[in-house]
Amino acid sequence: MRRSRIMRAGLAVLVLLGVGATAGTVPAAADDKQPASAGLLTAMQRDLHLTKAQAEARLAAEQRATALEPKVRRAAGSSYGGSWFDAAKGTLTVAVTPDASTAALRDIRATGAAVRTVAHSARELSATQARLDKLPAPDAVSSWHVDPKAGAVVVDVVNGRQTDNDVRAFITRARKAGPVTVREVPAAPTTFAAGTVGGDPYYTGNVRCSIGFSVYGGFITAGHCDQHTGSVYGWDRSYVGTFQGSSFPDNDYAWVNVGSGWWTVPVVLGWGTVSDQLVRGSNVAPVGSSICRSGSTSHWHCGTVLAMNETVNYSQGAVHQMTKTSVCAEPGDSGGSFISGDQAQGVTSGGWGNCSSGGETWFQPVNEILNRYGLTLHTA
Repeated sequence: MRRSRIMRAGLAVLVLLGVGATAGTVPAAADDKQPASAGLLTAMQRDLHLTKAQAEARLAAEQRATALEPKVRRAAGSSYGGSWFDAAKGTLTVAVTPDASTAALRDIRATGAAVRTVAHSARELSATQARLDKLPAPDAVSSWHVDPKAGAVVVDVVNGRQTDNDVRAFITRARKAGPVTVREVPAAPTTFAAGTVGGDPYYTGNVRCSIGFSVYGGFITAGHCDQHTGSVYGWDRSYVGTFQGSSFPDNDYAWVNVGSGWWTVPVVLGWGTVSDQLVRGSNVAPVGSSICRSGSTSHWHCGTVLAMNETVNYSQGAVHQMTKTSVCAEPGDSGGSFISGDQAQGVTSGGWGNCSSGGETWFQPVNEILNRYGLTLHTA
């Protein structure tokens, strides 16, 4: 392979590994350097309708909130009800139950976070979601997740399908499991794999997907992209490696080893729309944070984190512990990177809609994938 081709191949391999968002420590947060490239700021201005100054201020506030979240969780203890980033105020909001101690409230407020009292703890809501995960769900039930703002598990149902007998039966059983509220959504989720077409992707079998984040020894991506055909080929159809592990449904993650002249680098491709983005860690961005996605079909788009630990009910089966975003995606984007600032968040799984009319997209969190396979994220 010529050197120029190898360079691009290496970039492709490392590009889409875990953004998302989309999660360790915060090496970039410790200094005064801008945590995002000029291109990322440009994309945020376009997709979130911000000025450059607003985008810079938001990234700085999100970085502070991300660093605070583990501290306030510890301070709240068993009264912890969840947390989210308030974009309007630029602060982290922490939900606590009425039994929160005076000391806990004092410690949380001392961090600068806002406090909201809620009826149910995060542990109670997680237990409710776990009960729902054991129920058979009809295809008109799109997903369900814990929403600390609502103080309930939110069940998404496709528009016009709430009166279906099987949907009504599911909702009745769900409400017996704990605090549940129902929301209508425009469409059911699908995965974003695609048949072989041009672009800058990787190929396996007759499917094109997008590379996630680089790890030492390979890259991570979506599990549904594994066609169990063996070899994986890069953007130029040269051999890259093979799937070393994959899971779908239940999970949606996989990793591929890298060899034959390919190598990994801590970069997410900007596709000429923005500058290529360095990856410096995987601190988890809280709900409400801005987040961007890179994929081989629709390239670079941004939005916000809408929910975490959501169960998504694909036609192939349910996938658990997903993060939902307002970022659009299209077929072929599966496996691509979700990143918040310079922190990897996850790999693209699926969603509904497209990048012309909008939609929602889920990703599998990057740290879960790293822990599952004992991998180490390649960082700058």
